[in-house]
Amino acid sequence: MPPNGPSCLVGAFRSLRISHTPTTRPSIRPNASIVSRKLQCPQNARLFSATASMGGTWLEPKLDRKKKMMKGRTRVATGGSTKGTKVEWGDYGLRMTDHGRRISAKQLKVAEDTIKQRLRGQKYRIYKRVCCNVGVFVSGNEIRMGKGKGSFDHWAARVAVNQIILEMKGLVHEQVVRDAFRLAGNKLPGQWEFVKKGDPAVVGITKLDGITLEELKRPRRKIPAELLQPASTQPSGSATQQAP
Repeated sequence: MPPNGPSCLVGAFRSLRISHTPTTRPSIRPNASIVSRKLQCPQNARLFSATASMGGTWLEPKLDRKKKMMKGRTRVATGGSTKGTKVEWGDYGLRMTDHGRRISAKQLKVAEDTIKQRLRGQKYRIYKRVCCNVGVFVSGNEIRMGKGKGSFDHWAARVAVNQIILEMKGLVHEQVVRDAFRLAGNKLPGQWEFVKKGDPAVVGITKLDGITLEELKRPRRKIPAELLQPASTQPSGSATQQAP
């Protein structure tokens, strides 16, 4: 016997259900555990650089050339800072020894090309510790005083005393690296020295070799008064002569 028609419709309506569909977009934020798992890094990892990036290259930043810049002075570490005086990323470095100065981007480029030419065919990597972010503006010769600062000429970098500008790491013998840095130092103004990773840092012009920074900050030792010897006063020759 065929089923009754109204009873079939009632059963069909009962099987229908109305479910609430959310109108907001689902959250696409990942789980915190997944993010922490992805951001895990080894404990001995070191960031490549701690300085702010200005864009461009280390020889020519993305700065406005029309904006005048002051000449400025090189940094002088008077508070006991050893920043930039030790080899951090590579195994060998090139450090200035005489006094701070301003080095142009052209001179730094020539020094880098000299190292690359000497180490041709070797496996190595060069790290740059300075950035040419100072614009040099020059006016023409035989121009009267005044009339503005002048037009843009080149980019330069301020290098402080005992600051490392280049570092290198690779499968190269130490004597070969010494020769490459010697040739590069001959192309740069000033006096330079070859340093290795682990060499002592420098505070001003004093190397921390056998002496600590706390000893340099310690005030001078006071000598007791009983240990001081009075200066011997010798009479002058004119005073010893007696009149006849």
